[in-house]
Amino acid sequence: MRDLFDLEEILQVLNGFNPWWTQPDVAVPAFRRLAFHATRSYLEKNDLRRAILLSGPRRVGKTTVLQQLARQAIDDGSEARSVLYLSLDHPVLKLLSLRKILALYHAHIHAVGRPALLLLDEVQYAADWQTEVKLLVDHQPDYRIVATGSASVVQKDQLAESGTGRWLTIPVPTLSFYEFIHIRSEAVPAIDETILPTDLFTMSGADLLRIASQLRPLLPLFDRYLLTGGFPETARQEDISFSQRLLREDVVERVLKRDMTSLFGVRNVNDLERLFLYVCLHTGNILAHNTLARDLGTSAATVANYLELLRSANLLYCLPPAGLSGKKILRARNKYYLVDAGLRNAVLLRGEQTLLRPDEMGMIAETTVLRHLYAYYYRDTPQIVYWRDALTEKEVDIIVKSPAYHLAFEVKYREKANIEAKSGLAIYSAAERLETAYLITKQETDFGVTELPGQATRFLRVPAHVLCYLLGQAERMLWG
Repeated sequence: MRDLFDLEEILQVLNGFNPWWTQPDVAVPAFRRLAFHATRSYLEKNDLRRAILLSGPRRVGKTTVLQQLARQAIDDGSEARSVLYLSLDHPVLKLLSLRKILALYHAHIHAVGRPALLLLDEVQYAADWQTEVKLLVDHQPDYRIVATGSASVVQKDQLAESGTGRWLTIPVPTLSFYEFIHIRSEAVPAIDETILPTDLFTMSGADLLRIASQLRPLLPLFDRYLLTGGFPETARQEDISFSQRLLREDVVERVLKRDMTSLFGVRNVNDLERLFLYVCLHTGNILAHNTLARDLGTSAATVANYLELLRSANLLYCLPPAGLSGKKILRARNKYYLVDAGLRNAVLLRGEQTLLRPDEMGMIAETTVLRHLYAYYYRDTPQIVYWRDALTEKEVDIIVKSPAYHLAFEVKYREKANIEAKSGLAIYSAAERLETAYLITKQETDFGVTELPGQATRFLRVPAHVLCYLLGQAERMLWG
């Protein structure tokens, strides 16, 4: 490396990434994602012997979380030079091993053997990062390590091979609707912050009317959230077309044309782009590999591989099917969702006219509800699946299952959403003997608990904006 970069050039890069070494009052964004609070709660555990991995799509604020952690550590009394931030996709740092960078840091900035907070951004670009971090966790007890990754770093098989018991993963999804309201500095409704979605089943009609009234001012903002999605940089933008351009360039283009080639070795990017476009058009649908391969002019194996790569790159959610009463599905066909409906609208150039298209809004709302359920229930590591009867084509959109609960969610984002005994939600709930189930609606007047004759399940009709706001609000209590 000496032939390419001398010591002064490398130290200049390190100083550039860590301005708090010389400037005591470096400003960072005031709005804090949930991932910041979750990471802080782990870092405060004295017996923590793991690295923390912040995993999520591009442009969701992972770098900002690292900068806020640095600011907070210094404000709490840590020596400024004990906080080291590295963006490992920087051209200079990509050519140095993590071990070499840390040796220079300790030789010239902060003495070895003293406590240090290592903030490793885009860790997947560091050579042999799994082994390097494993050795640091095992042999450097003075380090606290927080890393971020947008792509291959989140693949569980890689972590299992090299880092068993050495990583804690914290997801960083796009903004929840609750966070979207706060990052835009909108007026926050005066609502009880301890309400859980499950509490709605036991509330009186008057209580539900009060909640609907308190959240009514959020309805126009929910429309905007459904269109633009939950990426922090675009959430504040008023120009929807400009926001969508940023998403196409910063998220989609960089992942498909950079990450997929440099990290996964994808050669035929055109096929991958066509597949991603197909998913944008059909988010929330069952994607049969053979049919999709025929439509795209490629092989089923290639389709399966590309779908898995898009999932690993934090662009897709995959829901496998569930059978009734634990019966095995003989021919499993997965449903695929974009991680944020805003990506779909940006790629397909869907603007405000989309609000007048019920079919499209149904897909968008279902995708948005799934994002909130994934984030809220993540810590329990539940099964998130769907159910569909092949003969009757009755279906339940989303099912969340763990040893502690079994929840069914059907999204009917339309003018009138009624629960019928012959609906998929009723059939599944009866077969599984569910105590409660959710029908997510559009209108705030479709809000209340319903029971069907001869069935024990209590069904909650709840507007999508109410459920999403309460899930985002309740999610913050998990890390309180």
